Amino acid sequence: MSAVMIQGCTSWAGKSLLTTALCRWYARQGLTVAPFKAQNMSNNARVVDGGEIGVAQWLQARAAGVEPEVRMNPVLLKPESGTSQVVRLGRVDAELSRRPWRDRSEALWPTVENALAELLDEYDVVVIEGAGSPAEINLAANDIVNMRVAERADAPVLLAVDIDRGGAFAHLYGTWALLPPQHQRRIRGFVLNRFRGDASLLPPGPEQLERLTGVPTVGVVPMIRHDLPDEDGAALRAPVRGGLPPVAIVRYPAASNLDEFALVEQVADVRWATQPWHLDGASTVILPGSKHVASDLAWLRASGLDAAVVAAARAGVRVLGVCGGLQLLGRRLEDPYGVDGSGDGLGLLPLTTTFARDKLVQRGSLTLPALDPPWAALSGLPVSGYEIRQGRTVDASGTDVVLAVDGNVAGWYPHGWFEDEAVLQALFGARPTRTLDATFERLADVVEAHVDTGVLRSLAGLS
Repeated sequence: MSAVMIQGCTSWAGKSLLTTALCRWYARQGLTVAPFKAQNMSNNARVVDGGEIGVAQWLQARAAGVEPEVRMNPVLLKPESGTSQVVRLGRVDAELSRRPWRDRSEALWPTVENALAELLDEYDVVVIEGAGSPAEINLAANDIVNMRVAERADAPVLLAVDIDRGGAFAHLYGTWALLPPQHQRRIRGFVLNRFRGDASLLPPGPEQLERLTGVPTVGVVPMIRHDLPDEDGAALRAPVRGGLPPVAIVRYPAASNLDEFALVEQVADVRWATQPWHLDGASTVILPGSKHVASDLAWLRASGLDAAVVAAARAGVRVLGVCGGLQLLGRRLEDPYGVDGSGDGLGLLPLTTTFARDKLVQRGSLTLPALDPPWAALSGLPVSGYEIRQGRTVDASGTDVVLAVDGNVAGWYPHGWFEDEAVLQALFGARPTRTLDATFERLADVVEAHVDTGVLRSLAGLS
């Protein structure tokens, strides 16, 4: 019935986090709420009914208290070498994926428009997230995610800036000034995000900015330490902590679904490994998913991390691969259709992977079998997860593999097991203390305290 949109002056302005907070805040007002982002770019995706969407919209739906679905992120771009795979309404669109970037937007706009219209009809309020900046004037003609969406939804816009970077007032004014008048009028408030300074030093900045633009600053949101996974991958978080088991997660260039390790950071001393010495002293080495397994294998060899992983395994360190990581641990990659690439794997598991033309996207559950040390604590656990992969892996007997274990080396295809408290307890000896729902509540509390809630209510048409 109504919509509110969060746009940003730049990427990493905090749009996703603010959108998540507003989804929970509006839900706390008794409204039915849906998140929406017309086009997302991320290799971190979640499987929902109908296919896959970006992790940010999955989280925002959870914050809103509704089931995530493909209409909430109708277009997902998954970066590949020199291009991106187009996922439309949850499924790969191979024809559009082959088109040049500027030729895609008009073909995708009807999908965006229809999904948005349906959500607007079904929910009290749709909280919309933009992408990048609405003032990217070189891309304005191809816009299907910022002001074109705001116009279609008749949505007022809050423009956020990361004040921690510096230059916040120039960012806000410059973004507003580059927009045409009809889009300037859509901006109803500025939000200074990630503020951790002395608030008494802000004046007369907000007042001067309002005189120049007519737009008030309606929120000064502090730097929020949170436990949500990052949409674009692994971000630097707290410094290394003592007293927790050291875990090295290899971060190759095409690493994907890194968001599933957010809870691991509560129970382990996580190190994002990009150099061989980053594995030194680790009790567990994890190879995560990969959007391009062959290129990440080449990177492992060029960096020397291939030998470091093999050496860790031979020294008795637990080595674990997830999805693409499982494929990397095998003996051989075969690519008869030119999907990814062929080559010899790390040879730590007796597996062969053959890449297929079509992507497998599904959710599933199973009960883990009896396992020997060092994996014995996982034995008998019921686990649920999701698979997003383009390959079939078999063992030496030709049997399809979802889970493979050989001594201290293991691999599994499903994502999401690292978000299971019982799995974390079994692997690392502790459970996370901060739940996802508690984080959503804390984000809504921050909005309540630091954004003009009268403005938020007015924007959504509440009295």
